[in-house]
Amino acid sequence: MHFSIPETEVRSDDNGSTYVAYNIHVNGVLHCRVRYSQLLGLHEQIKKEYGNNVVPAFPPKKIFTLTPAEVDQRREQLEKYMQAVRQDPILGSSEMFNSFLRKAQQETQQIPTEEVQLEIYLSNGQKVKVNILTSDQTEDVLEAVASKLDLPDELVGYFSLFLVEERGDGGCTYVRKLQEFELPYVSITSLHSPDYRIVLRKSYWDTAYDSDVMDDRVGLNLLYAQTVSDIERGWILVNKEQHRQLKSLQEKGSKKEFIRLAQTLKYYGYIKFDPCITDFPEKGCHVIVGAGNNELNFHVKLPSDQMKEGSFKVTRMRCWRVTSSQVPVANGTANPSSSSKCDVKLELAFEYLMSKDRLQWVTITSPQAIMMSICLQSMVDELMVKKSGGSIKKMQKKRLNGSFQRSDSQQAVKSPPLLDSPDPSREQVVKLSTKLSSVSLRGLSSSNSASDISGNDFHGNYAFEGIGDDDL
Repeated sequence: MHFSIPETEVRSDDNGSTYVAYNIHVNGVLHCRVRYSQLLGLHEQIKKEYGNNVVPAFPPKKIFTLTPAEVDQRREQLEKYMQAVRQDPILGSSEMFNSFLRKAQQETQQIPTEEVQLEIYLSNGQKVKVNILTSDQTEDVLEAVASKLDLPDELVGYFSLFLVEERGDGGCTYVRKLQEFELPYVSITSLHSPDYRIVLRKSYWDTAYDSDVMDDRVGLNLLYAQTVSDIERGWILVNKEQHRQLKSLQEKGSKKEFIRLAQTLKYYGYIKFDPCITDFPEKGCHVIVGAGNNELNFHVKLPSDQMKEGSFKVTRMRCWRVTSSQVPVANGTANPSSSSKCDVKLELAFEYLMSKDRLQWVTITSPQAIMMSICLQSMVDELMVKKSGGSIKKMQKKRLNGSFQRSDSQQAVKSPPLLDSPDPSREQVVKLSTKLSSVSLRGLSSSNSASDISGNDFHGNYAFEGIGDDDL
């Protein structure tokens, strides 16, 4: 998740006194407004609980009223503080930090705690209505949905709630996975748009876990509905013969066989993103990105109108980061002015081992850059859990989605070192690269088959070194 404080507001309290409110944004969207004193209170609590050595620096109090320049300086300092807390694996996942954000979100939207009915959608468009409190957090709502569906407790961790925007053309945009620091009812209500909905979807990547889900009747129905939906929206590619076979299995009611056949199809289990821009293999290329099978898949249209396709394996990414910047938007004119509003421009950049000793940065410019980053992180989490013989249920709980570092006028999100080996004498990038194949993009054939850019399996005994702060 990308935390920022891009702006402040002068507001009045109940007594008529004015104060400066700091607007905390998550993924470029307002999450809550807080006062300096509220953040100071949080800081003091964290310090008391975890000690001075763990807590990042907090901007000091001022005796006199702050000038506009000092307010902006404090805004930047508070932003760095929030990013540093979120980055810390202990502080960022602590109930103290998350409950502060939930309470602040509820107070900002001025939604009282009361019992309400919330609609949760399944992948096939069906609705599940659950009775919850407006103050219920994401995990509470997920468990309420599972209870309503009779999904066993041991399978709850295989699914997550996602915020999705329905488009006019019948498609949908996955905005983000709902986090532990937000209240789903408040999040969806504050958007004030019927185009947004909360969708239940599986939250793992390895198709081997499908067997666990299919052993349960409810789990099988949920996975079947999602698979049918992904095929209908074109996320899973199906030729005429495969379509005939799938239709036959549907008519027989053979859901398990239907899913097993779908597992063999191209892009099964992928999340597809809206069309965006990349600088690979050339600047300004239009691209459709898909996340799945431990990779980012690129379907690229070159400036020459030639179509190419390839994939970047997460195991060959040295690191990645998300940056946001403010882009002026003119009010009906072609020339932005100083008084114009600004849009947030998001970019995902990852450093990739192209061939042997050659590392290259690849950049994707997309409003869904943070969602892409979350997908990458969850793939890494899953690989590491599988490597250590751990449980997917534990992996789904309290997962962190990245770390945050501010650099100059931009906010940056940087991943931790990936696939970290417990062996302290692990090989360096140069040595590792000799074990990996070269990278190439091949043109698309008429059958829409793709060549995997990396063509490389997961190597559990090796790891890339993490990028240093100076590289940002």
